[in-house]
Amino acid sequence: MQQIPSVDLRDFLSDEPARKLKFVNEIGKAYEEIGFVALKGHFLDDQLVSALYEEVRNFFNFPLELKAKYEIPGISGQRGYVSFGKEHAKGRSAGDLKEFWHFGQYIEKGSKWEGEYPENVTVEELPKFNLVGKQAYQMLEKTGIYVLRALALHIGLEENYFDQYIKDGNSILRPIHYPPITDEPKDGAVRAAAHGDINLITLLMGAQGKGLQVQNHNGEWIDAIAQDDELMINVGDMLSRHTNNKLKSTIHQVVNPPRELWGTSRYSIPFFMHPVSDMKLDCLPQCIDNSNPKLFEDITAGDYLNERLVELGLVKK
Repeated sequence: MQQIPSVDLRDFLSDEPARKLKFVNEIGKAYEEIGFVALKGHFLDDQLVSALYEEVRNFFNFPLELKAKYEIPGISGQRGYVSFGKEHAKGRSAGDLKEFWHFGQYIEKGSKWEGEYPENVTVEELPKFNLVGKQAYQMLEKTGIYVLRALALHIGLEENYFDQYIKDGNSILRPIHYPPITDEPKDGAVRAAAHGDINLITLLMGAQGKGLQVQNHNGEWIDAIAQDDELMINVGDMLSRHTNNKLKSTIHQVVNPPRELWGTSRYSIPFFMHPVSDMKLDCLPQCIDNSNPKLFEDITAGDYLNERLVELGLVKK
């Protein structure tokens, strides 16, 4: 496959069974073959996207000493600010050339998960920052719920199978700033080294600048560029594991721009959709047969997440 397939969520949301089935088949085929789709018809409107990017740029334009007060010790970067070079890809020691922010789940009073997650961090200097972040978080989460419903049907599960695990899940909205490159990167560092995502699915808003590449099954790197009205959505390692690799978690990277563009910033805002920590990621029986034996050991989402955060350098052993 040489390009990312495009699908339209409005097909799945329609009252026409044929359109709904078309979407299920299209997204299922794409996730089996390359693990990425470009999605139209989602719940983010242009005004919200523009507002979020404006707030994000405003925050990252602050001086480092101001941003640093929002880097909260003891929570492994789960909320608030994470400074430049702190995270690296699995198997690499060179830090990625980025800084980022984390918005996390908004738990209702009385939920069994109340108190499990760190509180979201409020940016005092930007009155709209947290409000706009919350709105975008909830619209991306809503979109992800319907994508997972379609995938449940594709796998042969009940349509709402994932709903119970997504409600109050440990999902993260991560605005990322890749600053201008001022010196030759050390140790081959790039903006985001080749990696697979940890979570169930990732929903990526159209990035402000090129750079995202996806590796197809022939090992070729393909530019992944969403249209203005599209989200780029990919399978994460948790979903790949749960489906016994029927749905593919695809390796991707953010490469450095050509040298003549080193002086430019790049902004990107992915939403990492995680389940609650006690979800079992055991390989589904629907995805195991004689020609596809079980590939992964049983593990919960919480234990798997912790393993991966250690590998990324965000949690110390």
